[in-house]
Amino acid sequence: MVSGFVRTVQGDVRPGELGVVDAHDHLFFRSPLLPGQELDDVGLARRELAAYAAVGGGTVVQWTPYGLGRRAEELPALAAATGVRIVAATGMHQSAHYAPELLASRADDLAALFVRELTEGIADSGVRAGLIKVAGGFHALDAHARWTMRAAAEAHHATGAPIAVHHELGTGALDVLDLLCGELAVPARRVILGHLNRSPDLVTQREAARSGAYLAFDGPSRANHATDWRMPDAMVALAEAGYADRLLLGGDTTTAGARSVSGGPGMPYLLRRVRPRLVEALGEGTVERVLVGNPAEAFAVDWA
Repeated sequence: MVSGFVRTVQGDVRPGELGVVDAHDHLFFRSPLLPGQELDDVGLARRELAAYAAVGGGTVVQWTPYGLGRRAEELPALAAATGVRIVAATGMHQSAHYAPELLASRADDLAALFVRELTEGIADSGVRAGLIKVAGGFHALDAHARWTMRAAAEAHHATGAPIAVHHELGTGALDVLDLLCGELAVPARRVILGHLNRSPDLVTQREAARSGAYLAFDGPSRANHATDWRMPDAMVALAEAGYADRLLLGGDTTTAGARSVSGGPGMPYLLRRVRPRLVEALGEGTVERVLVGNPAEAFAVDWA
C-alpha cells in the first residue's frame, strides 16, 4: 500500500482514492505567449471535466503554476460538481510567460511563496497546492530555470512535495536531474519529468528512468510534436527495460481550442484514443499501472 496522502483541492486523500489519473493537464491557463487562447471559462472547464469523467477519468493534476491564471478558487466547486479530484500546483514557469515586474517582485521570497501555497493555501482561495511546477529551456537551464528550481528544491525539503518539470520539446532532462537530484539533493522519486515523449531519445529516456524519476508522456495528439505514433514504442522499450513503474500519462491541454468541448481532443482523448493503443502495445495490466498505480505513488506525500 502506498503511504502518505495526495493533496487535492478538496483536502488530502489516500492515494488509492485517485482512480485513473491524467497526470499533467490544465483547466485554466493564461499566458502572453498564447494570446486569444486562454483557458479561463469556468463553464467550459466544468464540461471538460465531466467529459473526462464520462470515459473513466478520476483525477486531473493541473500543472498551472503561480501567475498564469490557475483560478484556484474555482477548483473545489468544479471537483464537487463533476466528481473528478483535482490537484493544484504552485511553482513558476519559464520567464517568457511573465511580466518582468512580477518576476522582480518575487526575487527574494520565491521558495517562501511555494511553501505557503503548499501548506497554507493559494491566496484568496483556501486551496492548498499538491505539487511544485518549474521549467527548463531548450537543451539548457538558464538563470531563471536555476533560480526557480532552487526555490522548488527548498520548498520540497520543507514539505516533501513532488516537483514537476516542463522540458522544452522534451529536452534537457539529464541537466535537470543533475541540478535537482545532484546539487540540490531532491530524491529522484520526487521528480516528474514532463514532455519526454516530445524528444524520441530512448537513451536519455532510459537514463532518466534509471535515476528513479517519473517520466510523464503528455500532450498527445499535437501534430507539431508527432507524439502519438512514437509513444507506444518508447513506452514498450522502457517497460521492457524494467521501468514501467516510472511512467505517467497526461493530456496537457493548454489552449481553448484544444478542449474536447470546443472541438479539440481534450482530456477525454487520453482515455478514449491513447489508452486502447497503449493496451495493445503494453497490455492492460501495465497501462493500469501507468494510469492508476504510478500516479498514486508519484503524488503521494508524507506532508511535513
